[in-house]
Amino acid sequence: MKRVAVTTKHGGAGAVAARARENGDGVFAVSEFLLSMVESLWEASRDGHQTKMESAIKAQHELERIEQQIEQLESLAGENQEAHRKLQQLHERVNALRQQIYAHLNAWEKTELARHPQRPYLLDYVERIFTDWSELHGDRAFGDDPAIICGMARFHGDEVLVLGHQKARDTKQKVYRNFGMPNPEGYRKALRAMHLAEKFGRPIFTFVDTPGAYPGLGAEERGQAEAIARNLREMVRLQVPVVTTITGEGGSGGALAIAVADRVLMMENSIYSVISPEGCASIMWRDAGKKELAAQALRITAADLKELGCVDEVVPEPEGGAHRDHDAAAALLDSALQKNYCQLKKIPAPELLASRYNKFRQMARFFREE
Repeated sequence: MKRVAVTTKHGGAGAVAARARENGDGVFAVSEFLLSMVESLWEASRDGHQTKMESAIKAQHELERIEQQIEQLESLAGENQEAHRKLQQLHERVNALRQQIYAHLNAWEKTELARHPQRPYLLDYVERIFTDWSELHGDRAFGDDPAIICGMARFHGDEVLVLGHQKARDTKQKVYRNFGMPNPEGYRKALRAMHLAEKFGRPIFTFVDTPGAYPGLGAEERGQAEAIARNLREMVRLQVPVVTTITGEGGSGGALAIAVADRVLMMENSIYSVISPEGCASIMWRDAGKKELAAQALRITAADLKELGCVDEVVPEPEGGAHRDHDAAAALLDSALQKNYCQLKKIPAPELLASRYNKFRQMARFFREE
């Protein structure tokens, strides 16, 4: 079989297929060409001039282009079963390569993935998991904070409260959402909504994705620390089930202020920490460049925190991360939320409060007296 030396830069699948036909190779030559491309991408992912995460993202983009070409080639193959068989093998090779790329990420690489700008945010999950969404605004004291969203909704027929941090993807929205960093009025709005949910017996679902509480002068003047501390105290006392999910980046007390819950879930590629790796490195080593070492020492990944008993369940993500398929990520999270909520709603309120209190009291207990 004569090989066809072309690249994706010089045309799409149609151009590749046309050249293959001119050489009498048809779809089979294209399959062989793409197979070799997939192998070369794997080698490129280990290029020492880039970080593993940078190489993985670059390889991911190329794999997506190849998958689009495979779909076009399947239509060109017609009824040729042998061609379809080879194209299916190519699909499997691409999927296997994607698994290898993301299989062994370290803590810092997980941090980069948790911060990926295309990861689904709170409103993406609300759209796919909940119905009858009705947003609440304002803390009834100072104003409304778009960095935290609260609203009533239905979860598989049950009336619930949904709240959490909201990031954005374009510059205008990032400024409007304050880059997902709440001010005191955001936490007070969340607490107001939680008390309202408690009054009407509605379970609470919270979603965490923030680098931390906003550290600006105005936020401090309006009582940032007090607002966070009050939320921690009041959430322990809530008489309704609370389920929290860390969907991306859970940073500092700004995350915990809406995460004192009966069940704490973490998406597979999310992180949860008292401080960012960069901040930790700046304090411990006076060098933010040691962020990778700090990320490893902090044990901020979902697997680490599950082992330490800080979270209850790790929710799997689609191959390559939640940013690749929002629908699939939401479906996996929906299943986990249903399972935990069904367990919690059967527990009487006094038992629920006692269990929640003991859960947080026992965290980080590595030694005990006999």
